Amino acid sequence: MARRNFVAGNWKENLLTSEAADLLAELLPLVQNINDADIAVCPTYLSIATVRERVKGTNIQLGAQNAHAVEKDGKLIQSGAYTGEVSPAMIKDAGCQWVILGHSERRQYFGETDEGVNVKVRACYEVGLKPIICVGETLEERDGGETLSVVDRQVRACLKDLPADRVKDSVIAYEPVWAIGTGRTATPEQAQEVHGAIRALLRELFGDATADVVRIQYGGSMKPGNAKELLAQPDIDGGLIGGAALKAADFAAIIEAARG
Repeated sequence: MARRNFVAGNWKENLLTSEAADLLAELLPLVQNINDADIAVCPTYLSIATVRERVKGTNIQLGAQNAHAVEKDGKLIQSGAYTGEVSPAMIKDAGCQWVILGHSERRQYFGETDEGVNVKVRACYEVGLKPIICVGETLEERDGGETLSVVDRQVRACLKDLPADRVKDSVIAYEPVWAIGTGRTATPEQAQEVHGAIRALLRELFGDATADVVRIQYGGSMKPGNAKELLAQPDIDGGLIGGAALKAADFAAIIEAARG
């Protein structure tokens, strides 16, 4: 089944609000006529309002980089005494369609777990916010031959207790941790092996109808020079782009490679 490629830019902790506006001013003319691939940008919380106004009426969708939720007595909590945190309900209210959850940097630097990501995923669906769920192995895990078992465990845990009709709206981003910001990239064959395994797992857990429509992005240093080859793989449905998303020409080139 043909899936529409989806390229999302993760700006991480970069760009002042004025710089975000400048980047969009450069990017919009480059991608304004693209209607055969989906595009999103995920700025910092502080720039969401500015970016929302700049992308209104365009083909660029809006996302956030993280969300906070807790579960108490079987109930998902989206407000309360959690200083500094932002809930899925707030992100949705700010105009976002998407939110990145479980990024390797959140796991590495802030101790996030698969179980915590699952709570966030379920809280997002409660308010109609669509998650980009990140999974992927470290270099040590890859060298130890654990890649597929690690990713299998992460996907199962992050999607636990979700019905198939909600999982259909999810995006999975496979991001080999050893290829993020290092200049190293999984070969198309390495990436496809993991993407194919993720889709097979989705098929096992949720059935063909869901597995055939869930988009699986590649998130490990996709650049203009390797995007076309990676995106040619049958189970790679776009990219979650870090550094290259901060340069309008590079991001536009990746989107061009993703066109159907």
